[in-house]
Amino acid sequence: MDQKLTETIKKRYDRVSKVYDWMDIMIKERWRKDLLEHVSGNVLEVGVGTGSNLPFYPNDIRLTGIDFSSGMLTRAQQKVDTLKLPYPVTLMETNAQQMGFRDNTFDYVIATCVYCSVPDPIQGLKEMRRVCKPGGKIILLEHMRSDNEAVGKIMDILNPISVNMWGANINRRTMDNIKKADLVIEEQEYLFSSIVRKIVINPNK
Repeated sequence: MDQKLTETIKKRYDRVSKVYDWMDIMIKERWRKDLLEHVSGNVLEVGVGTGSNLPFYPNDIRLTGIDFSSGMLTRAQQKVDTLKLPYPVTLMETNAQQMGFRDNTFDYVIATCVYCSVPDPIQGLKEMRRVCKPGGKIILLEHMRSDNEAVGKIMDILNPISVNMWGANINRRTMDNIKKADLVIEEQEYLFSSIVRKIVINPNK
């Protein structure tokens, strides 16, 4: 794990945390609702950010939200305090590449637009599998490099600007990374061209 790179990206997210909700408007509310409506039990959200998903979880869960940015977690805590959520929430500053949870802890593991910024996305995905219970699910809502090669090359050109501004890669080959992490995709839904997708993973296959 590249600790120096992780700290650099963390500082960028601390810097943009105050305006991140505005930056996050590309993710539609109906996508979040569809992503979360059937989760239950003990739920982990990796990269909880400013807490944009909080209003869309079912009432009968226990949620742990982690992020490596203290600035983002401050905003998420403000949402927890304001929304008066019907389910318990624990927020923790933790690195997705090296979580401190025991194996097989969570019924569902969720991530929304996280693997664009995790320095080692393959390790992060393996950690999600490690902490997910047998019979559980990993559910992702991710943006990634377009399958259209012309569009993908444009994203490659623009990627250094995105990374330098707030630490997010817009050209990650997330589907390849999922395969490299030895995870099996159970369901895939294209939400915006091939760039934004809902992905359901069975970590036991």
